[in-house]
Amino acid sequence: MTVKKSLISLLEEYKGKYISGENLAEKLKCSRTAVWKAINQLKEDGYQIDCLKNKGYKLSEDSDVLSEECINGYLKTDKYQVEVFQEISSTNDVLKRYAVNDHAEQGTTIVSDYQTGGKGRLGRSFFSPKGTGLYLSLLLRPKGTVIDNLILTAQSAVAVYRAVKNVTGIELSIKWVNDLYYKNKKICGILSEGQASMESGSMEYIVVGIGVNIYEPENGFPDDIKEKAGSLLGKKSEGVSIDRNRLAAEIIKEFYNIANDKELAGEYIEKNIVPGKDILVIDGQNIRKARATGIRKDGTLEITEADGSVNTLVFGEVSVRLDESVVL
Repeated sequence: MTVKKSLISLLEEYKGKYISGENLAEKLKCSRTAVWKAINQLKEDGYQIDCLKNKGYKLSEDSDVLSEECINGYLKTDKYQVEVFQEISSTNDVLKRYAVNDHAEQGTTIVSDYQTGGKGRLGRSFFSPKGTGLYLSLLLRPKGTVIDNLILTAQSAVAVYRAVKNVTGIELSIKWVNDLYYKNKKICGILSEGQASMESGSMEYIVVGIGVNIYEPENGFPDDIKEKAGSLLGKKSEGVSIDRNRLAAEIIKEFYNIANDKELAGEYIEKNIVPGKDILVIDGQNIRKARATGIRKDGTLEITEADGSVNTLVFGEVSVRLDESVVL
C-alpha cells in the first residue's frame, strides 16, 4: 500500500482530531517529507485537511471524498473487493466487463462519485452529477435461472431502504419494482443486468446498479426530471451533510446479506406505496388502467384489470397516483 493510501486510512481513523506529522511518519514508517507530499496530494484530490503548527494534520469531519480505504474501514471485512472511481462511464458497464473479461468474484463492487453515462431502466439515462450522489454496482454469481433470481430486484430495494435508515434514520418508501422515494420524490433507482448460459439457462452473473441522490444539485435537477427527482438532503451549501462512505458501506453490507435470501423481506411489502392504488401499467407503447391489489411472496405485483380479470406483473413499469397532485 502506498504512503498516500495508508495516510488516508490513518486520517480517517483520527477524523476530526489532529495528529502530528512525526506521529504519522512513525506509524507509516516513512519520512515526514513523504507525509507532507502525500498530504498535498490528498488536498489536490479534494480532501479537506487542516494543518496547524505544533499540532499536525486533521481531516475535517465534513470531508466527503469517496475512498476505498474509508469504505473498507466501515465494512471491517475483506469479503468484498471494493474499487472506487472519482469518475466513470457507467459502474454497471465496467463491472460487467470485470465479470466477463476478468472473471471477477462475487462481492466485487464498484463505487463512483460521478458517471458520464449513468444507466437507468428501459434504456433511459441516469443523472449522476459529481459530488451529490452515490453510484455503485455489485456483482453476484448466483445459482439458478433468471426466474429463480427475479426476487433479487426487490431485495436490492430493501437493502437500500435498510442502509439509509441505519445511517440517517430516514425511512424511504418503495415503489414496485425497485424505485425508492422520499417525500414523494424519487431518490434512488436500481438496474439489474446479467448474463445466462444459452445451454443450461443458468445465470453466469448478475450486476445490480444502485444510484442514490443524496444532495440536491446546486443548479437543481434537469428540466426533464425535476418534477419527479428528489434527494435525501437539501443542497450542500445549506450546511447539510451525510457520510457517503458510511452509506456506501451500509448498502454493500445490506445487499450482500440479503441477496441470496429467497424469502422476500417484509419491508418490501410494508413500505410499498403501490398496493391498493389505481395504476397505469406501461408496456412499451401500450398503457392500460388497473388496480394494484397486493404484492406476492415472490415480489410480483397482483393487479385487477379494467375488465375485472386478475393478473400478475413479473416486471415492468407502473404509474401510480397518490392524490390529485402527485403522480409517481
